[in-house]
Amino acid sequence: MTLTRKFRTTSISMVIKRRINKEELEEMPKTVFPGRIFVVQTEMETEKAIKYLASQTVVGIDSETRPSFTKGRLHKVALLQISSEECCFLFRLNHTGLTASIIGLLENPSVIKVGLSLRDDFLMLRKRALFRQQSCIDLQEYVDAFGIQDKSLQKIYAILFGEKISKSQRLSNWDTDALTYAQKLYAATDAWSCLKIYKLLERLKQTGDYIVAPEPEAE
Repeated sequence: MTLTRKFRTTSISMVIKRRINKEELEEMPKTVFPGRIFVVQTEMETEKAIKYLASQTVVGIDSETRPSFTKGRLHKVALLQISSEECCFLFRLNHTGLTASIIGLLENPSVIKVGLSLRDDFLMLRKRALFRQQSCIDLQEYVDAFGIQDKSLQKIYAILFGEKISKSQRLSNWDTDALTYAQKLYAATDAWSCLKIYKLLERLKQTGDYIVAPEPEAE
């Protein structure tokens, strides 16, 4: 297991590995988002979803774009997924565009947005509409303080939770008329896992109840 526990007089300490190899990852059980998934593709649905998300202190965020297999051809972001611990909303931007209410959430300083490689996500989202995001945390930078050197979402999650996130739907068609169940689950899991990682690390930062594994000795 990735997590190691050592009994102490007052608490249990977590050992955080710096890296994880492919073989370890392969052996881990898969994790999926356990909550409710809502596909949002009308203005009314968008307003209702944003009202709920604006009531949260922190949310996980990610986006999906239809892959291009033609040189020089790029597609706009098709899906923006934003998740609480219980609910994940899949905003089908290819139907609604980047609406004023979504922009309002991205610019809302009271709601922390946690994701991975957010700079790239926001760069792509600005091809739909301009905005100035606030209160955003990029996990690729955030995990540095915990000694984690693997920066993919899949590996960060595996290091901390001993489970793997499937990436099988990454190159699927996100502009399709109807998302498949596998696509919905994949998209929701990515956004939710960002939130889960952040909440665990925040708790460890507050308690100090962890140690970083030492660097392996050179052979």
